[in-house]
Amino acid sequence: MKWHYVLAVMLSGLVLFSAGCSTVTKPDTVKYVLEAEPSSLDPAMTTTLPENNTELQLFEGLTRLDEQDDPQPALAESWDISADGTIYTFHLRKGIKWSDGTPITAQDFEYSWKRVVDPDTASENAYMMFPIKNAEAYFNRKAAADEVGVKALDEHTLQVRLAYPTAYFLNLTAVHCYYAVPQKLVEAHPQTWAADAKGMICSGPFKITKWIHSSEIDFEKNENYWDAKHVRLSHMEFPISDSQATRLTLVESNQANMTVEPPPADQTRLEEAGLYKVAPYLGIYYYVFNVTKPPFDDVRVRKAFALSVQREALVRHIIRGQKQAAYAWVPPGLKNPVTGKDFREEGGNLMTEDAVQARKLLKQAGYDTNHPLPEVTILFNTNEMHKAVAESLQAMWKNALGVQVSLMNQESKVFMATRSKGDYQIARASWIADYIDPMSFMEVFSDEENDAQYHNKTYNELIRQAKETNDPAVRMTDLHRAEQILFDDCVIIPIYYTTQPYAAQPYVKGYHWLQLGLVDFKKAYIE
Repeated sequence: MKWHYVLAVMLSGLVLFSAGCSTVTKPDTVKYVLEAEPSSLDPAMTTTLPENNTELQLFEGLTRLDEQDDPQPALAESWDISADGTIYTFHLRKGIKWSDGTPITAQDFEYSWKRVVDPDTASENAYMMFPIKNAEAYFNRKAAADEVGVKALDEHTLQVRLAYPTAYFLNLTAVHCYYAVPQKLVEAHPQTWAADAKGMICSGPFKITKWIHSSEIDFEKNENYWDAKHVRLSHMEFPISDSQATRLTLVESNQANMTVEPPPADQTRLEEAGLYKVAPYLGIYYYVFNVTKPPFDDVRVRKAFALSVQREALVRHIIRGQKQAAYAWVPPGLKNPVTGKDFREEGGNLMTEDAVQARKLLKQAGYDTNHPLPEVTILFNTNEMHKAVAESLQAMWKNALGVQVSLMNQESKVFMATRSKGDYQIARASWIADYIDPMSFMEVFSDEENDAQYHNKTYNELIRQAKETNDPAVRMTDLHRAEQILFDDCVIIPIYYTTQPYAAQPYVKGYHWLQLGLVDFKKAYIE
């Protein structure tokens, strides 16, 4: 998942909320406070949680994730899959319409998907389309649009040819960049069609009625939605504030009834009031080594630092939020379809805590009191929580290894550029799944441009095999083997698996938090 998701959730600012704040009295309206202003609501271009949360209410893909986060028929009522897993034929529902009453067709999907991988669109989401035949080649200007494996056979039939069998492809069709967008509107107003409520056309359970920028987004039920009979709310309102304290005040005072990321210091009080909730969230907070920068170009030094981290204490005293200490890479919540077991449970812990062994490894690498390590600096983006974690690790490494570690914080955009260039030794990082499959995590370090500057041929080959096989048993075995290599080479230090803390009034019912960090209000209601 792109880093923007994580930043949007974890950063808090000082902007004061200024939207109208009447007490919630309407029984058919949910007020959910967004944590940031969407820069756009164009599903091809957006990357942050506030944007994608809003789009989930307004748009729909061929599939939509259910309460178990499994893809179910949505704008497509059914599909056929070829025996080799490379050809999907989707059959759209008859009579499906945009919110303005015009038909939604297979041509809309062909146009929308090719738009995402059009190099002139320059979408940051294009990589999620790369399982489609020639999509990556088109994005890199090595193929034509007509060669991309997406074709509308008629108004109701979309055929998709994949470059290789992709076990999670149906999950992808529920992701925001796979939504259809209205071609005529987009081509008429390519820069502004999704930047304002006026004239915006939607396909999902709700349609947008008002957007006061940096203040509030309002919705009403989309009567042209194919499943409108199951949409219980007539209206929704999304006030906007990037201040955690302001968002929480709105919920506690009943001026709104739900928001994300209440301040950790308020957790106990909110629990006692029955307002504190925690949803599953497929992600991990970790530290990443630049494996080419001394002293971390030596795997023994990397392992010494990793073995010295006391995660349980960090989670209990600093992080809170009912987070789970992490001892591997892929988080819990992903099922092996062959065994029916959780992928993480099968793989077990791949890292331990052992200060004695850590000191031995450091000595084997040639470092002791007479030969101290060169200067080591932790890089993190400016945020109180990141600072607290970095300070804790600094103390742990001093106590366990006797090493001096400096801290360096940077504004988030600068930080991400620094990390991407590899201009660091060890840095804070987070990763949230783009789609519900272990591959969303495992392919991170097979990328030739990964932040760790890590390149392992065996690892890359296992990831390639896992992508291209049509045998789920082989696929899962390859992914487990690759994950073990990642820890044999000690590329990262996992800290905790993420959760999604939120505050909600108990009378809001029927919503569903996806493991991807999004909340679906399609079936929500006020009790």
